[in-house]
Amino acid sequence: MKFHSKPNTYVGHVNIKVQNINRSLVFYQEVLGFEILEKTEKAVKLTTDGITSVLSIEQPENVIPKQGRTTGLYHFALLLPKRSDLADIVHHFAEIGLRYGSSDHLVSEALYLSDPDGNGIEIYIDRDPSEWTWNNGEVSMTVDPLNFEELLSVTKRQSWSGLPAGTVMGHIHLHVAELKKAEEFYSKGLGFEVVNRYGNQALFLSTGKYHHQIALNTWVGVGAPTPSENSVGLESFTIVLADEATRDYTIAQLKSIGASVTEERGSFITYDPSGNRIYLEI
Repeated sequence: MKFHSKPNTYVGHVNIKVQNINRSLVFYQEVLGFEILEKTEKAVKLTTDGITSVLSIEQPENVIPKQGRTTGLYHFALLLPKRSDLADIVHHFAEIGLRYGSSDHLVSEALYLSDPDGNGIEIYIDRDPSEWTWNNGEVSMTVDPLNFEELLSVTKRQSWSGLPAGTVMGHIHLHVAELKKAEEFYSKGLGFEVVNRYGNQALFLSTGKYHHQIALNTWVGVGAPTPSENSVGLESFTIVLADEATRDYTIAQLKSIGASVTEERGSFITYDPSGNRIYLEI
Protein backbone atom coordinates (compact mmCIF):
# COMPACT_ATOMS: atom_id res chain seq x y z
CA MET A 1 0.00 0.00 0.00
CA LYS A 2 3.05 2.28 -0.18
CA PHE A 3 1.69 3.77 -3.42
CA HIS A 4 -1.31 5.11 -1.50
CA SER A 5 0.57 6.99 1.18
CA LYS A 6 2.70 10.12 1.31
CA PRO A 7 4.93 11.37 -0.24
CA ASN A 8 3.12 9.91 -3.27
CA THR A 9 0.16 11.77 -4.73
CA TYR A 10 -2.89 9.53 -4.81
CA VAL A 11 -6.69 9.38 -4.84
CA GLY A 12 -7.94 9.28 -1.27
CA HIS A 13 -11.70 9.54 -1.59
CA VAL A 14 -14.47 9.45 -4.22
CA ASN A 15 -17.95 10.97 -3.93
CA ILE A 16 -20.65 9.69 -6.27
CA LYS A 17 -24.25 10.72 -6.93
CA VAL A 18 -27.13 8.23 -6.83
CA GLN A 19 -30.86 8.35 -7.47
CA ASN A 20 -32.04 6.74 -4.24
CA ILE A 21 -29.79 6.88 -1.20
CA ASN A 22 -31.58 4.04 0.63
CA ARG A 23 -31.44 1.67 -2.34
CA SER A 24 -27.75 2.46 -2.76
CA LEU A 25 -27.04 1.86 0.91
CA VAL A 26 -28.44 -1.67 0.65
CA PHE A 27 -26.01 -2.31 -2.22
CA TYR A 28 -22.95 -0.72 -0.66
CA GLN A 29 -23.52 -2.36 2.73
CA GLU A 30 -24.86 -5.81 1.82
CA VAL A 31 -23.19 -6.44 -1.55
CA LEU A 32 -19.85 -4.65 -1.07
CA GLY A 33 -19.62 -4.74 2.71
CA PHE A 34 -19.08 -1.09 3.60
CA GLU A 35 -20.11 0.34 6.97
CA ILE A 36 -21.67 3.76 7.60
CA LEU A 37 -19.33 6.35 9.10
CA GLU A 38 -21.62 9.40 8.87
CA LYS A 39 -25.18 9.73 7.57
CA THR A 40 -27.56 12.56 6.78
CA GLU A 41 -30.87 12.39 4.93
CA LYS A 42 -29.26 12.71 1.49
CA ALA A 43 -25.56 11.83 1.98
CA VAL A 44 -23.54 9.01 3.52
CA LYS A 45 -19.84 8.56 4.18
CA LEU A 46 -18.80 4.92 3.95
CA THR A 47 -15.91 3.20 5.69
CA THR A 48 -14.18 -0.17 5.99
CA ASP A 49 -12.20 0.54 9.16
CA GLY A 50 -14.65 2.67 11.14
CA ILE A 51 -12.25 5.62 11.07
CA THR A 52 -11.70 6.90 7.53
CA SER A 53 -14.01 7.22 4.53
CA VAL A 54 -12.84 6.24 1.05
CA LEU A 55 -16.27 6.57 -0.59
CA SER A 56 -19.31 8.79 -0.16
CA ILE A 57 -22.71 8.62 -1.84
CA GLU A 58 -25.22 11.44 -2.10
CA GLN A 59 -28.65 12.02 -3.60
CA PRO A 60 -28.84 15.42 -5.33
CA GLU A 61 -31.98 17.54 -5.48
CA ASN A 62 -34.11 16.71 -8.54
CA VAL A 63 -31.70 13.90 -9.41
CA ILE A 64 -31.86 12.42 -12.91
CA PRO A 65 -30.55 9.06 -14.16
CA LYS A 66 -26.98 8.63 -15.37
CA GLN A 67 -26.52 10.39 -18.71
CA GLY A 68 -24.87 8.35 -21.45
CA ARG A 69 -21.90 9.48 -23.53
CA THR A 70 -20.83 12.19 -21.09
CA THR A 71 -17.60 12.83 -19.22
CA GLY A 72 -17.15 11.68 -15.64
CA LEU A 73 -16.81 8.35 -13.92
CA TYR A 74 -15.83 5.20 -15.80
CA HIS A 75 -15.11 3.44 -12.53
CA PHE A 76 -13.60 3.92 -9.11
CA ALA A 77 -11.35 1.11 -7.96
CA LEU A 78 -11.17 -0.41 -4.49
CA LEU A 79 -7.80 -1.98 -3.72
CA LEU A 80 -7.87 -4.90 -1.30
CA PRO A 81 -4.90 -5.73 0.96
CA LYS A 82 -4.45 -9.44 0.14
CA ARG A 83 -5.15 -11.86 -2.69
CA SER A 84 -7.24 -13.98 -0.33
CA ASP A 85 -9.53 -10.94 0.12
CA LEU A 86 -10.30 -11.02 -3.60
CA ALA A 87 -10.99 -14.75 -3.44
CA ASP A 88 -13.33 -14.17 -0.49
CA ILE A 89 -15.35 -11.59 -2.40
CA VAL A 90 -15.60 -13.95 -5.40
CA HIS A 91 -17.15 -16.56 -3.08
CA HIS A 92 -19.47 -13.90 -1.67
CA PHE A 93 -20.63 -12.78 -5.12
CA ALA A 94 -21.28 -16.41 -6.08
CA GLU A 95 -23.39 -16.94 -2.98
CA ILE A 96 -25.61 -13.92 -3.69
CA GLY A 97 -25.78 -14.61 -7.43
CA LEU A 98 -24.17 -11.33 -8.49
CA ARG A 99 -22.99 -11.02 -12.08
CA TYR A 100 -19.71 -9.24 -12.73
CA GLY A 101 -16.79 -8.99 -15.14
CA SER A 102 -13.18 -9.88 -14.50
CA SER A 103 -9.70 -9.44 -15.91
CA ASP A 104 -6.03 -10.15 -15.34
CA HIS A 105 -4.06 -6.98 -16.08
CA LEU A 106 -0.59 -8.47 -15.38
CA VAL A 107 -0.04 -5.85 -12.66
CA SER A 108 -3.31 -6.75 -10.96
CA GLU A 109 -6.33 -9.04 -10.84
CA ALA A 110 -9.69 -7.31 -11.01
CA LEU A 111 -13.45 -7.70 -10.79
CA TYR A 112 -15.84 -5.24 -12.47
CA LEU A 113 -19.42 -4.39 -11.62
CA SER A 114 -21.82 -1.45 -11.34
CA ASP A 115 -23.99 -0.11 -8.54
CA PRO A 116 -27.80 0.13 -9.01
CA ASP A 117 -27.38 3.47 -10.83
CA GLY A 118 -24.71 2.31 -13.27
CA ASN A 119 -21.73 3.83 -11.46
CA GLY A 120 -18.76 1.66 -12.42
CA ILE A 121 -16.76 -0.17 -9.75
CA GLU A 122 -13.53 -2.15 -9.88
CA ILE A 123 -12.38 -4.33 -6.99
CA TYR A 124 -8.80 -5.54 -7.31
CA ILE A 125 -5.54 -6.71 -5.81
CA ASP A 126 -2.07 -5.83 -7.01
CA ARG A 127 0.58 -8.32 -7.88
CA ASP A 128 3.89 -7.63 -6.17
CA PRO A 129 5.61 -4.68 -7.92
CA SER A 130 8.63 -6.93 -8.49
CA GLU A 131 6.45 -8.83 -10.99
CA TRP A 132 5.53 -5.72 -13.00
CA THR A 133 7.36 -5.20 -16.29
CA TRP A 134 8.65 -1.72 -17.18
CA ASN A 135 10.02 -0.72 -20.59
CA ASN A 136 11.20 2.83 -21.32
CA GLY A 137 9.11 4.27 -18.48
CA GLU A 138 5.94 2.40 -19.42
CA VAL A 139 4.43 -0.41 -17.39
CA SER A 140 3.06 -3.43 -19.24
CA MET A 141 -0.66 -4.01 -18.76
CA THR A 142 -3.10 -6.20 -20.63
CA VAL A 143 -6.65 -7.54 -20.49
CA ASP A 144 -6.39 -11.31 -20.04
CA PRO A 145 -8.90 -13.77 -18.57
CA LEU A 146 -8.76 -14.10 -14.80
CA ASN A 147 -7.70 -17.56 -13.60
CA PHE A 148 -10.46 -18.19 -11.07
CA GLU A 149 -9.37 -21.74 -10.27
CA GLU A 150 -5.93 -20.55 -9.26
CA LEU A 151 -7.29 -17.48 -7.42
CA LEU A 152 -9.78 -19.47 -5.38
CA SER A 153 -7.10 -21.97 -4.37
CA VAL A 154 -5.47 -19.36 -2.11
CA THR A 155 -8.20 -19.44 0.52
CA LYS A 156 -10.79 -21.78 1.99
CA ARG A 157 -14.37 -20.72 1.59
CA GLN A 158 -15.46 -18.78 4.65
CA SER A 159 -18.31 -16.57 5.76
CA TRP A 160 -18.41 -13.08 4.27
CA SER A 161 -17.54 -10.32 6.71
CA GLY A 162 -17.40 -7.28 4.40
CA LEU A 163 -14.56 -5.37 2.84
CA PRO A 164 -11.34 -5.68 4.87
CA ALA A 165 -10.27 -2.74 7.01
CA GLY A 166 -7.17 -2.11 4.88
CA THR A 167 -9.15 -1.41 1.69
CA VAL A 168 -8.12 1.86 -0.01
CA MET A 169 -9.20 3.80 -3.08
CA GLY A 170 -6.69 2.32 -5.50
CA HIS A 171 -7.40 4.54 -8.50
CA ILE A 172 -10.07 6.35 -10.46
CA HIS A 173 -10.76 5.94 -14.19
CA LEU A 174 -12.47 8.84 -15.97
CA HIS A 175 -14.21 9.57 -19.23
CA VAL A 176 -12.75 12.78 -20.65
CA ALA A 177 -13.58 14.88 -23.70
CA GLU A 178 -10.06 15.04 -25.10
CA LEU A 179 -6.75 13.47 -24.09
CA LYS A 180 -4.18 16.16 -24.88
CA LYS A 181 -5.60 18.81 -22.54
CA ALA A 182 -6.41 16.18 -19.93
CA GLU A 183 -2.82 14.92 -20.03
CA GLU A 184 -1.48 18.45 -19.53
CA PHE A 185 -3.80 18.99 -16.58
CA TYR A 186 -2.94 15.75 -14.78
CA SER A 187 0.76 15.71 -15.59
CA LYS A 188 1.91 19.33 -15.65
CA GLY A 189 -0.83 20.54 -13.34
CA LEU A 190 -1.19 17.78 -10.75
CA GLY A 191 2.23 16.18 -11.17
CA PHE A 192 1.31 12.70 -12.35
CA GLU A 193 3.53 10.84 -14.81
CA VAL A 194 2.18 8.99 -17.86
CA VAL A 195 3.11 5.33 -17.37
CA ASN A 196 1.04 3.70 -20.13
CA ARG A 197 -0.66 4.80 -23.35
CA TYR A 198 -3.46 2.70 -24.79
CA GLY A 199 -3.25 3.85 -28.39
CA ASN A 200 -4.72 7.33 -28.75
CA GLN A 201 -7.77 6.53 -26.60
CA ALA A 202 -6.55 6.11 -23.02
CA LEU A 203 -3.80 7.20 -20.64
CA PHE A 204 -2.65 5.77 -17.33
CA LEU A 205 -0.84 8.08 -14.90
CA SER A 206 0.83 7.65 -11.53
CA THR A 207 3.31 8.86 -8.97
CA GLY A 208 5.88 6.66 -7.22
CA LYS A 209 5.99 4.23 -10.18
CA TYR A 210 2.56 2.76 -9.47
CA HIS A 211 0.74 1.24 -12.45
CA HIS A 212 -1.85 4.03 -12.18
CA GLN A 213 -3.64 6.20 -9.67
CA ILE A 214 -5.46 8.02 -12.52
CA ALA A 215 -6.73 6.66 -15.84
CA LEU A 216 -8.34 8.71 -18.61
CA ASN A 217 -10.17 7.62 -21.75
CA THR A 218 -12.20 9.01 -24.66
CA TRP A 219 -14.26 5.84 -25.15
CA VAL A 220 -17.60 7.70 -25.00
CA GLY A 221 -16.39 9.98 -27.80
CA VAL A 222 -14.02 12.88 -28.35
CA GLY A 223 -15.78 16.08 -27.37
CA ALA A 224 -18.17 14.34 -24.97
CA PRO A 225 -20.14 16.90 -22.93
CA THR A 226 -20.12 17.35 -19.17
CA PRO A 227 -23.19 15.79 -17.52
CA SER A 228 -25.80 17.83 -15.69
CA GLU A 229 -24.98 18.74 -12.09
CA ASN A 230 -28.00 16.75 -10.83
CA SER A 231 -27.15 13.66 -12.90
CA VAL A 232 -26.14 10.36 -11.33
CA GLY A 233 -22.38 9.89 -11.59
CA LEU A 234 -19.21 11.44 -10.20
CA GLU A 235 -19.67 14.31 -7.76
CA SER A 236 -15.96 14.75 -7.00
CA PHE A 237 -12.80 12.99 -5.95
CA THR A 238 -9.94 13.90 -3.63
CA ILE A 239 -6.26 14.03 -4.50
CA VAL A 240 -3.96 13.71 -1.47
CA LEU A 241 -0.73 15.71 -1.66
CA ALA A 242 2.37 15.26 0.48
CA ASP A 243 2.29 18.55 2.42
CA GLU A 244 1.30 22.21 2.31
CA ALA A 245 4.33 23.19 0.21
CA THR A 246 3.45 20.54 -2.36
CA ARG A 247 -0.14 21.76 -2.46
CA ASP A 248 0.97 25.38 -2.91
CA TYR A 249 3.27 24.31 -5.75
CA THR A 250 0.52 22.23 -7.35
CA ILE A 251 -1.93 25.13 -7.18
CA ALA A 252 0.64 27.37 -8.86
CA GLN A 253 1.21 24.76 -11.57
CA LEU A 254 -2.53 24.42 -12.17
CA LYS A 255 -2.93 28.17 -12.51
CA SER A 256 0.05 28.31 -14.89
CA ILE A 257 -1.83 26.09 -17.37
CA GLY A 258 -5.05 28.09 -17.01
CA ALA A 259 -6.91 25.83 -14.58
CA SER A 260 -9.01 27.49 -11.89
CA VAL A 261 -8.45 26.78 -8.20
CA THR A 262 -10.93 28.05 -5.62
CA GLU A 263 -11.01 27.82 -1.84
CA GLU A 264 -14.23 26.89 -0.03
CA ARG A 265 -14.27 26.45 3.75
CA GLY A 266 -10.60 25.57 3.84
CA SER A 267 -10.77 23.16 0.90
CA PHE A 268 -9.07 23.82 -2.43
CA ILE A 269 -11.07 22.76 -5.48
CA THR A 270 -10.11 22.50 -9.14
CA TYR A 271 -11.74 21.09 -12.27
CA ASP A 272 -10.11 19.13 -15.05
CA PRO A 273 -10.78 20.22 -18.67
CA SER A 274 -13.76 17.83 -18.83
CA GLY A 275 -15.45 19.29 -15.75
CA ASN A 276 -14.49 16.63 -13.21
CA ARG A 277 -14.36 18.23 -9.73
CA ILE A 278 -11.21 17.56 -7.68
CA TYR A 279 -10.41 18.43 -4.06
CA LEU A 280 -6.74 19.02 -3.22
CA GLU A 281 -5.98 17.81 0.30
CA ILE A 282 -2.93 17.17 2.47
